Amino acid sequence: MLKQTLLPNEVVICDDGSTDGTIDLLYQYKATAPFEVHIFRNPVQLGFNKNFEQVLGRCTRDLVFICDQDDYWMPEKLEVMAAFMAENPDAQIAFNNAFVADDELNNLHELFWLRVRFDEEAQQQWKNGEAMEVLLDGPRMMGCATVIRHGFIPKLIPIPTDIPKYIYDGCISLVGAAYDAIRFVDKPLQLYRTHNSQQIGVRAAPVPPRTRLRDRFTRPRAEKLEPLVFKRMQMEKIRQFLAGRVPENSPAMQQLTRKLAHYTMRSTLSTNRLQRIYPVLRDLQRGLYHRYADAATDWYSPYLAAIGDLLE
Repeated sequence: MLKQTLLPNEVVICDDGSTDGTIDLLYQYKATAPFEVHIFRNPVQLGFNKNFEQVLGRCTRDLVFICDQDDYWMPEKLEVMAAFMAENPDAQIAFNNAFVADDELNNLHELFWLRVRFDEEAQQQWKNGEAMEVLLDGPRMMGCATVIRHGFIPKLIPIPTDIPKYIYDGCISLVGAAYDAIRFVDKPLQLYRTHNSQQIGVRAAPVPPRTRLRDRFTRPRAEKLEPLVFKRMQMEKIRQFLAGRVPENSPAMQQLTRKLAHYTMRSTLSTNRLQRIYPVLRDLQRGLYHRYADAATDWYSPYLAAIGDLLE
């Protein structure tokens, strides 16, 4: 932070019950920093989601940069991102790319966005107004790469703790997408440290395992339904989180509703195979099996999924 070409106006810290000497270091930092440093200690441990919620509420300046990590920010990070927000007044949230590093901060020359499969195709889909659909496949934005306009924070909190695989930054990105107010900056402005002891962090996004056609006739039906039920319940939680925060008829909410309806159909198909024909062929004809197929799968995977829904 001290090496930034654009220094912050304030640094706000909420300590969530550390016991390793962190507080002493923070007060040493406060004594010499050329900007305001506000330190708060939680009387009881809140956990990282609620701690981030609290610290966001204590920030007072126009732009809030989340700094929750043991990574390294390039000296120009604050200046570049602040300039981007000034040039894009419609953006309420923005996030930058990063280089992945090892635990000694050695640059592995791997872009973070590729690790979370935020590739050119996903970026173009985002630019086309479908950020919500991209994020429903999994979080793409990490908190330590994020800047938020202060006036947008009331729309972000309270932050839920019960959406599977979405922690605070994933939830923040969903709200930004719901308002079509989240943008990305394709510049690696930090080194993202990876190590085994980090409390929260992002690992390489796994490609879903391929299900062979013959396996579809032998595996238990409950095994087939498990990921579909999980995805449906996850999106139901997301919908509950966004309800009342964003207009129900917004394009992003329509994207969520459409995908939720598809997974609800797939996870609740009748045990009578004849009764499955119409809903499966309807969504196949509408292109929904193709739209929601994993980008890393083969061209015929949507058809295999439809066949599985008809027969399994």
